[in-house]
Amino acid sequence: MAAKKSLTIVQMNDTHAYFDIHQEMFWHGDHAVYRQAGGYARISTLVKQIRTESQGNCLFCDCGDTFHGTFPAVDTQGKAMIPVLNSLGLDAMTAHWEFAYGPEIFKQRVAELNYPMLAINVFNKETKETVFQSYVVKEINGLRIGLIGIASNIVDKTMPPSYSDGIYFTLGKDELPPIINVLRSMEKVDLIVLISHLGFTQDMKLLSEVQGIDVCLSGHTHNRLYKPVLIGKTILIQSGCHGSFLGRLDLEIVDGLITDYKHQLIEVEASIQPDSIVDELVIQALAPYTKQLSEVVGETATALNRGTTMETTMDNFLLQALLESAGTQLAFSNGWRYGAPIVPGDITLNDLYNIIPMNPPVSTVELSGEEIRELLEENLERTFSCDPYQQMGGYVKRCLGLNVYFKIENPPGHRIQKLFAGNEEVQPDRYYTAAFVTMQGVPQKYGRNRENQSELILDAMRKYLTKHHPIHAELRGTFVAI
Repeated sequence: MAAKKSLTIVQMNDTHAYFDIHQEMFWHGDHAVYRQAGGYARISTLVKQIRTESQGNCLFCDCGDTFHGTFPAVDTQGKAMIPVLNSLGLDAMTAHWEFAYGPEIFKQRVAELNYPMLAINVFNKETKETVFQSYVVKEINGLRIGLIGIASNIVDKTMPPSYSDGIYFTLGKDELPPIINVLRSMEKVDLIVLISHLGFTQDMKLLSEVQGIDVCLSGHTHNRLYKPVLIGKTILIQSGCHGSFLGRLDLEIVDGLITDYKHQLIEVEASIQPDSIVDELVIQALAPYTKQLSEVVGETATALNRGTTMETTMDNFLLQALLESAGTQLAFSNGWRYGAPIVPGDITLNDLYNIIPMNPPVSTVELSGEEIRELLEENLERTFSCDPYQQMGGYVKRCLGLNVYFKIENPPGHRIQKLFAGNEEVQPDRYYTAAFVTMQGVPQKYGRNRENQSELILDAMRKYLTKHHPIHAELRGTFVAI
């Protein structure tokens, strides 16, 4: 009888450069509660404990959205992350927001890592060759394990063009079977692990169409999966965001088959003793910014979070500042998922950068009523499409000045039942003034008289905080599913 072998896989995904402990939102009964969690030093402590418990038979993988999301990361184009990440003992990762600095800068960051960046679906436009390694083979406890990476495929479809300069992205569905075949037939692996940043629903569909993956580590959609999901024989896990959770999967393997498994979604609790070495690296990375970012710039009476699909208090604050800055009828921003909560009380400059670390200019545009309906229908399809492959992006677009009554289950282009600007129905031929931030707020193809204003969004938010003390940004029912 073949010997039974054990392997523990630890997953980190969508940490968004949250170096240290921060507020996180949790649901309790009929309301949200907040407590501190996360930080790479506490993650390191947990991973070291798991490595000890598993007698070193451990893989530690990162599904990406790691190099972007906080000011120290953005200000250094991800370089501040390198010493911290290299200290964690990661085995491999894939990517998404890492492309925000442009492909050339990202390649520089990859060269500085002591572990591989994997992506089977990112190609050079001229040579048609892959930009990164497709896979790596690790040997642990007498097992040969193939790790494959799939990066987010929406970078060249919904994000600024600079993110994908000279490269293009595919879904990875066509590239995956040949790699699986190479790993099974030539590399003679016992197990194949997919490190994906496609998103939960996309991974589910992909794994229903492509056989041969044993474990899928899923990222992008910030799901807290308290139980693994089985797609055929593939085990899928996903582990929240902001580094507030780690996923742990303990496997028993006989003759290349998983015969038993156990899973934990582990909260990176504030009570965990930080790893001293990583803690020092975090302190060094944040030191140039600590004084600047700790400045108190205002106060909120509303708990500001980004944890809901239709509308959030955090983005209502952002949009209120946009409206006041630009003096327009409407305001739009992207439905970003990242951004740690801000509890009632003081707001610091660090909090503002966590809301929108890119600090783009306030922009204005004139949109016809027909265009408003079209851009909202497009966004609703990208959020709720029945075909997971057509889901592209984060949550529903954030709006202020509108009320949208829609049916989630309707087909593309036919979800909106009623659309109001103030108390009046939106008229197709009438033009409305709108403020927005980034091309994800209002895509380039919509509107006329598009302009960047002189004020940056952080300055607009600071000014708003000065005038409104404390601020209130409760939910308004902007989008109502009927």
